[in-house]
Amino acid sequence: MHFTKMHGLGNDYLYVFGEVPENIAELSRRLSDRHFGAGSDGMIYISHSNKADFKMRIFNADGSEAKMCGNGIRCVGKYLYDKGYTDKTTLKIETLSGIKTLELSVSSGKVNSVTVDMGKAEAFDKKTLDIDGRSVTLIPVSVGNPHAVIFVDDISKAELTTTGPAIEHHSAFPGGVNVEFVQVISKTELRMRVWERGSGITFACGTGACASAAAAISMKYCDCGTDISVLLDGGILHITVSNDGTVTMRGPAATVYEGEIDE
Repeated sequence: MHFTKMHGLGNDYLYVFGEVPENIAELSRRLSDRHFGAGSDGMIYISHSNKADFKMRIFNADGSEAKMCGNGIRCVGKYLYDKGYTDKTTLKIETLSGIKTLELSVSSGKVNSVTVDMGKAEAFDKKTLDIDGRSVTLIPVSVGNPHAVIFVDDISKAELTTTGPAIEHHSAFPGGVNVEFVQVISKTELRMRVWERGSGITFACGTGACASAAAAISMKYCDCGTDISVLLDGGILHITVSNDGTVTMRGPAATVYEGEIDE
């Protein structure tokens, strides 16, 4: 099996063009292992679609399937263009959270950044949970997949490895949830770290950046229609949320290496 390792701001996946195999859960767990496998946050399969230009399916490092991945879909755009599967610079990609539109920015024949219409984000009322005997207030947000955004005063003190998994598996989120810790730097700048459902700490989360921006706007920390820079461990994503909740995400995509494995 041939795969391409790619990343969006350090959020890395193994990309394969073809149909998803029956043993995908075991395969994703094995290959994602950073000591005994290729090492990644999961696997993304790309194939032809009857509804859009192409289809993507996302499998986390624990073998579970995700509905959407913002960093992953930017890399899908780069994969398809750079490898000659398409010469279009506007692509529609089918995902489990709907069809997303990509605008590819090309330089010297290669894609260097991608802008994605992520659809609408919906921020709900604040929720307070009991986490190990203390109260944690968060904002649930849907960006086609579920998020829980927690605003903190100091991101360096965010308890990713304790509060993150506790909320991911909390009974308030029966299907699990991605957990974002966000420090407001200014009206146009947020600092975010993430505990991703099924993968743990990752360098970046595209849908999480969108959810964080939507939550910040709901709290009046940021404004609609402005370019919000979300600073992640792996770099910066640019997020704009329109008045109707539609989110646009712009950021880079990069290829790391090509690989072959025996399944």
